[in-house]
Amino acid sequence: MPGLVDATGSMTRKRKYADDAQGSKRRAMGSAMDRTSEQIGQMVEVHVLESQILQSQRYYNNLATLLAYAQPYLSSSSRRSQALFSLCRIFSRLMAGGCMTASKQAGDNEIVISKWLHERYEQYRAILLAILGDGAQDAQIVALRLLMQLFKEEGSDTSQGEDSIWNRGTFHLVLQRLVTSESTSTTRLIFAKEYVVAHDDMRLHTFLKLAAAASTISSPADLDSLISVLIAVNPNTSPDLPPDSFYIFPSNPKRNAYSCAAQKRAAQDAWTAVLKIDLTKAQRKKLLGVMSYRIAPWFTRVELLMDFLTDSFNSGGSTSLMALSGLFHLMQEKNLDYPFFYQKLYALLDCNVLHSKHRSRFFRLLESFLASTHLPIILVASFLKRLSRLCLHAPPSAIVVVVPWIYNLLKNHPTCTFMIHREPYEAILKAGVQESNRIDPFRMDEDDPLITRAIESSLWEIETLQTHFHPNVAAIARTISEQFTKQAYNLEDFLDHSYGSMLDTELSKTPRKAPVVEYDIPQRIFTGNEALFSEPTSNVMQLWGFPH
Repeated sequence: MPGLVDATGSMTRKRKYADDAQGSKRRAMGSAMDRTSEQIGQMVEVHVLESQILQSQRYYNNLATLLAYAQPYLSSSSRRSQALFSLCRIFSRLMAGGCMTASKQAGDNEIVISKWLHERYEQYRAILLAILGDGAQDAQIVALRLLMQLFKEEGSDTSQGEDSIWNRGTFHLVLQRLVTSESTSTTRLIFAKEYVVAHDDMRLHTFLKLAAAASTISSPADLDSLISVLIAVNPNTSPDLPPDSFYIFPSNPKRNAYSCAAQKRAAQDAWTAVLKIDLTKAQRKKLLGVMSYRIAPWFTRVELLMDFLTDSFNSGGSTSLMALSGLFHLMQEKNLDYPFFYQKLYALLDCNVLHSKHRSRFFRLLESFLASTHLPIILVASFLKRLSRLCLHAPPSAIVVVVPWIYNLLKNHPTCTFMIHREPYEAILKAGVQESNRIDPFRMDEDDPLITRAIESSLWEIETLQTHFHPNVAAIARTISEQFTKQAYNLEDFLDHSYGSMLDTELSKTPRKAPVVEYDIPQRIFTGNEALFSEPTSNVMQLWGFPH
C-alpha cells in the first residue's frame, strides 16, 4: 500500500550499521593490543640480549644482533630506539670495566676480543653519527646525548692522554658532524647549552676546534652551522655554575689551562678566524646583530674587531645601520677613536633610512650619539635639518618617530631652537624678504655636516607637517610650534609604530559623530561637466557608467 514505511527493514539496517561500527572498533582495539604486545616482546628480547652480554663473554656475539636492530630501515622504530639505548649501556659498562682495553700481559685471545669489541663500538658510533647528521630532529637529539655519554666514558680511560681524548675521540667526530652536516639548529643549540656552556673544558676545546675548522670551511651552509654554535655560547657564564666544571676530569685540575683568560683567548681566536672569511651579506648582518653582547665581550684585544666593523660600516645600506651598534660599543666601553664618525653617520641619512626595518635600532643609537652637549651647533643643526627634510617623503609611522626625536634634540641643544622660527638677517631684509625666502640655503646633497649651511636655514618642514593628512602626524608636529613644557619624550613609545598599528588605533576609536557621506548615489564616474565627456552619447560615458 503506498505511503507505508517498512519499519522492520529500517531497524534491520540500523542494527547492521551498529554491528559494523562495533566490529571496526573491536578490530582497532585488537590491532592496538597486538602492537603493544609486539613492542613488549621486542623490549624483552633486547633486554635479554643485553643481560647476556653483560653476564659473560660467550654472549658477545649478541652485539651483532643488536647492531642489526639499530640499523636504519632494517627494524621497527621502537626496536631500533631500544637497541640504541641498550648498546650505549653495554659499551659504557664494558669501557668502565676495562673490557675494551687489553693489558700489557694480555694473551692473544684477549687482544682479539678487545679488537673485535672496538670494531663493534666504532660501528655503533658510526650509526649514531649518521643519525646526528641526517635524521629527524628528535632522533638527532637522542643520538647527540648518547654520543656525549660515550665520550664521557671514553674520558674515564686513564691510559689515554687528554690530547688523544679531545682531538681523536668521539668529541672530535661529534663537533665535526654538527658543523658539516644537515643537523638542525635545535640540535646545535642543545649541544651548546647542555655541554659547551656548562663545562669549562668542553668550552675551551670547542673554541679550539672551531678556530681550526673555520679556516678550512668552504661551504656557506657549514659556516652558518659553525657560527650558530659560537653564537649560542654566552660570554656571561651563569653564576650558578661551579668555578671548575669539567666534563672530563683533567689529570692535573690545578693547572691554568682552563682559566677564564685561556678561554677568552680561544674564543677570540675562533671569532677572529670567522671574521677573516669572505662572509655573505646575511652572515655579516647576523654577526653585526649580536656583536655587542655575544662577540665583543670575548675579545681581550678589541682592536681586532675594528677592521670588520669599519668595512661593514663603509659598505652602506642596512649593513651600515647594523654596524653602528658594534662601533658604539667599542667607542663607549673600550674608548676607541673612530675618525670622521659623525660625517659617516650623517651620510647614512638618506631616503631609505626611514623605510628600513632597522629604523628603531637606528634611532635608539642616533639619540645616544647626539646626546652630548659638547657637539658643535653646526653639526646638530645639520642632523635636525636633514631629518626634517626627509620627513616630507616619509611614511607616517616614521614621522611620528622623527618629530619627538627632534623635540628631544632641541631640548638638549637649546642653541638650535632659533631654527623653529627664524628671523631674517638685516642684510636679507635690505635685499627683500619675499625674494630671499624663496631659496633655502641648506645643501641637502652635501654629506659633510659641517658645510651644509643648515645653521642658516629653518625647520619649515615641520610646519608643513602640521597640515599632514594623518591627524596623529599633524598633532605631534604642532608640538614643535608650542612651548617646550615637556622635559623630553620617551622615544620607545614611538619606535614600534607601523601602518598596521596606526590603522588599528584609528579603527578602535569611537567616533563622536557620524561621518559625512554623499547622499545622492552617483550613477557615473564622469559627469556632464567635463568638457571631453559632455556629450551624452560619448563612448567613455557609456562604458564607465555604474549599473542601475
